Amino acid sequence: MPGPPNRPPEKEPAPPSLAPIPEPPDKKVLRRLVPTRVALLLDTWKGVPSPELTGPYGKAEAAFASGDYSAALTSLDLLSVRFAEPRWTSLPEPFRRLRVPILAPVPPHWDPDHGLPPAEKDSKKAHRTAEDQLALARGSLAWAAAHGIETADLVPRLDAAAGRLGEASGLSPFYDEIDTLWTGLHGRLPAPKSGAGPAPPAPAADVEEA
Repeated sequence: MPGPPNRPPEKEPAPPSLAPIPEPPDKKVLRRLVPTRVALLLDTWKGVPSPELTGPYGKAEAAFASGDYSAALTSLDLLSVRFAEPRWTSLPEPFRRLRVPILAPVPPHWDPDHGLPPAEKDSKKAHRTAEDQLALARGSLAWAAAHGIETADLVPRLDAAAGRLGEASGLSPFYDEIDTLWTGLHGRLPAPKSGAGPAPPAPAADVEEA
């Protein structure tokens, strides 16, 4: 007699989902808006960054003030891409992390995290983002303190955020501290000035020959 039909393999239980990172729209914008403002105040620009950079930033600030957080993020996306263009002076660390270069398409398996389970991949990405936030907060407070801006009340927030980054409870406590820091610093920073001249030409090494 034929044996019993083959049983299908039992499905492995799905990994537990990660606690979602708190992303209130206004806080999500401030996490990029404030370090971008500091980036445009750096001595790198000799005091007058190009209107091609301050234009999108100004639109992001105006959209944020009016509560249009989607438009603010769109303007910040544009500026992040422009930061990566070779015609602009390269940003120093940690503000280089604000750049988003447009890369040529590559096969998915070139991504070193391609084979990871989705939950683990999402976790690694979330922690990289949090580490970027911590580095940008450190750089922003260092710049502010060096330029006579009061930051004594914000330093404990930075220290607390650093201590909570590796907590097993997830990233919510970390973002509680970072968001308070960005909110406190936002109103203390001067507005970046804008130069009136044309954008600089691309470096000769980056100009393609006809």
